[in-house]
Parts: sequence; structure tokens; C-alpha cells
Amino acid sequence: MEWWKDAIIYQIYPRSFQDSNGDGIGDIPGIISRLDHLQELGVGAIWLSPVYKSPNADNGYDISDYREINPEYGTMEDMERLIAEAARRGIRIIMDLVINHTSTDHYWFRRSRDRTSEYADYYYWAHGGPDGALPNNWTGFFGEDCWEFDPERCEYYLHLFAKSQADLNYHNPAVLEEVKDILRFWLDKGVAGFRCDVINILWKDSLDSSKKRLALTGLDHYLSLEGTHEILRQLRAVLDEYNAFTVGETVFVTPQMARDLCGPDRRELDMVFSFQHMECDQYFIKWFKRKFRPKVFFDCLIQWQKELDWNAVYLENHDQPRSIPRFGSRKYWKESGKLLSVLALTLRGTPFLYQGQEIGMMDFDFTRMRQLNDVESKNVERVLRRFHVPRRLRWSLISRTSRDNARTPFQWDGSAKAGFTTGRPWLGVNHNCREINLADQEGDADSIWSWYKDLAALRRERDVLRRGDFTPLEAGRQVFAYRRALGEEQLTVALNFSNRPARADYRGKLVRSNYPRRSFDGTLQPWEAVILE
Repeated sequence: MEWWKDAIIYQIYPRSFQDSNGDGIGDIPGIISRLDHLQELGVGAIWLSPVYKSPNADNGYDISDYREINPEYGTMEDMERLIAEAARRGIRIIMDLVINHTSTDHYWFRRSRDRTSEYADYYYWAHGGPDGALPNNWTGFFGEDCWEFDPERCEYYLHLFAKSQADLNYHNPAVLEEVKDILRFWLDKGVAGFRCDVINILWKDSLDSSKKRLALTGLDHYLSLEGTHEILRQLRAVLDEYNAFTVGETVFVTPQMARDLCGPDRRELDMVFSFQHMECDQYFIKWFKRKFRPKVFFDCLIQWQKELDWNAVYLENHDQPRSIPRFGSRKYWKESGKLLSVLALTLRGTPFLYQGQEIGMMDFDFTRMRQLNDVESKNVERVLRRFHVPRRLRWSLISRTSRDNARTPFQWDGSAKAGFTTGRPWLGVNHNCREINLADQEGDADSIWSWYKDLAALRRERDVLRRGDFTPLEAGRQVFAYRRALGEEQLTVALNFSNRPARADYRGKLVRSNYPRRSFDGTLQPWEAVILE
């Protein structure tokens, strides 16, 4: 049963969702206390960012024990209660599976420092070259060298991410068997599947140096190689025992790579997150921004809608800035927030919503580096300083792109701490919580929250929005229009990505508009979205 084709999946970043004990850190009991909110929204599954035991160098994506819960978030009993309480409301739980690397605090890594240990080859270890040269010229995802010297083993270990995140060595079959056991552990507890972190870079074919690139030198030795496909097929065999679901975060993936990863006959993943539409406002790497051009965005969405039978549709997550200031309009905050929700919930594929998206949360309002927590942002700051980039320019680059933009606490109400905690929040609350919060929007039939609920209900009611074909009709400088069709039923969606009115010569009965109108006359108001039949 492909339940995930009908569901709306909601990502929770546990650290920032709801604190239950006043320590300023979101936790599992806090999530349980807010399940009714998700049920009211119409969520079918929760993707839970990592809650495993971790020293939190990368906020849980550096796992020190896959079978224990981070005490900051609660206990295993809390986790089991979350699974049960969510199920009682018809909501499944999807765990975040981080298996490219572990924390250097993991006992596998600690024991691998002993060359005689059974764990000695669980990671990529290598000798340096003469005169202190690194084992190769690869560079990592977080803007730093990807080799770290370990004085105990007297060798370097590979880390494509932070230096506390050592890459696992899948050339050792024992590593894959460990991962299979981890899958079974959580599936036996009742989780419905996994979001698989950076899943298309597991297999490194060699540790040879590569041709120098502006970023990520060495990528040709690990991007979407056949060894990774074989790993995924073996993991799929375990997942199929439980009819479990998987979605893969896939870096630098093309449509052909995506088909190779999630084609039904491949038996690897059910779907993938691509990044191409999230890269339309940047030059090569995300830190170098360019003006958002809607047509580039539209063309990318159309390409993926055409070339993949099923997409993971998303506009926000824990690694990306918020969607309204990025793709919408600060001036037309409410209108563009509603328009983006129409896009997310009417394209063909499974919609993934990120916490706070349903109330129109915005990027952080921090003013200096010391307010940030994100390890990636801090590493990039160090690199920019090394190249003598002026402080103001450094902050301009980082503030627009930092992952902390999406990680500020959920704004439940308009109080100073936004109803998130009674203590000191681990990351600053956006001051706009006085104007943007759930409590105010719950009583407002015209709010972004009310619009999301209504649109989610419409998606449940209309098979054509969940399973219908996609046909592009227009992708201009302002207007994006497409048709969803299933049998005799057809819906036309027209979106105006502009502060100016636009013509959209489509006719039909008005099903929805984010403006107060009863019929459509062919003119879209600024940031208006209409659904016609």
C-alpha cells in the first residue's frame, strides 16, 4: 500500500518545536503535547529530525548511539509513547536515518582507533603524505578540509561533513549488517520508515586525489556510484519485510540519477529530495546568492514533474531559509505565503511541510554571528575570514543562507518566548512572533494557518490533486500555470509570482483563490493563486 502518495508529511526539528520542561530545548513530550495541532492540519506522517543520542556538534546529525534517545529530548519510553499517540491520531512516524557518518563519540569510532579491533575498518583511515600532507585533496561539505588526524591511531580519518562526523566505510560488510540491525530495531518499535540523510554518497570507490573544483573536490569518487545502489538494494530487502517507506536526501542529483534511485523496478528508495529548484537563486554554491527569477524556478519544477513519476514536493526544511522571503514577498507576506502553499499542495507528488511553514514563519532576525548555532555557518565564517572577506560582507552572505534561518523556535503565541519554552531558548526566538504566531491565526478565518487547513482538506477530498497527471500550461516571468487531470476531472492552477497584477487567460468555476472573490475574470492580483475547474 503506497500510503505515502496520499499523505502530507510534516517535518519536525525537535530542538525547536516545543519544550515541555523549561530547559529551552524542544523535546519528545513537547511534540506529543502538540499532536492535535498536526492532526487538525491533516498531517499523515511526521518526519522527525534525529532524536538519537548525540553530542550535538551538528544538532543530532552526529549520532553516538542509534538505539538510544538523546536525554535532552526524553527517554525511549517517551519515544514509544510518541509512536503510539501519533498512531492513535492516524499519524505515522518517519525517523531520520543518518548512515553516511557517525559521531566520533560513537563506540564504533572509539574502538576503531585500535588497529587490532574488530571495528578497525568501520571508517576510512589513511596515512598522510610527506611533510604533513593530507591523504588526498578532497574538500568537505561544511567548508573545511575533510581529513582529521587522530593522535591515538596516528592516522587521518575521512569526514565529508564536520570533523566530529566520521564517514563509515561500506567496503567492510560488517558496517552494512550493523545498519540493517538498526533498521529492524526501529521498525520493530512501529516506525513507518526513514528519511535517509545524504544517502547517495555512501560508497567511496577510492581515496585518490581528484581534479580541483571550486567546492567539493573529490565528488567524482562518491556521488551516486554503483556501490551505493547495491547498499540501498540490500537495505530495501530489510525494509520490505515491514512494508516500510523511504525518502532519500540526494545531493547533486539529476533526474536520471533520481530515476536510478527510486524507479519502482530498482527496489532502492520510494522517492528522493532533489535540490535543483532550491538552487535557482544561487551561483554554483548556496553562499553566493543571485536574484530569484520565477521562470527559472518554474522551468525546474516542470522538468522534475515531467521526468519523475513521483516527486517529494517541498519548499522548506531544516537546511534551507524560509520560503516566503526567498520565493515570495515580504510586502505581500500573507498572499505569497498562501500562494506557496497552493504550489506545495497541488503539484504531483508527496507534499512535505516544515514546522512553522503553516503559519508563515520568516527567516531569523539576528544581527551578528555570535547569535548563530549552526556549525556549517561557523565554518564558512572561518573560511571567509581566512580569505580576508570584510565582516559586513561575511554577515551578508551567511545571514541570507544560514541553516539557523529555519531553526528558530516555533511561534505558538505572541509572548516573548513564543510559547515555546518557559526557560531560555537554545536559539533566539524571532521578535516577529508578536505578529506571526499560531494563537492569533487560529481565530482568523483569513490566516495562513486557516488556508493551509482548508487546502489540505481539499487535497484529501479531490483524488485529482493526489493522483492526477501534471500538464504545464504556462511558465513566464510572473505566471506559473498547470493542469491536474484524473479521468474526466480536471483542475487548473494559476499562480502570480509578482507584486504586479498579471493576465491569466484560463476559464472555469473558481474552486479556491487566496483573494476574496467569487469568480475569476482572467486577471491575477499580486501573489494571487487560483484553482479552477
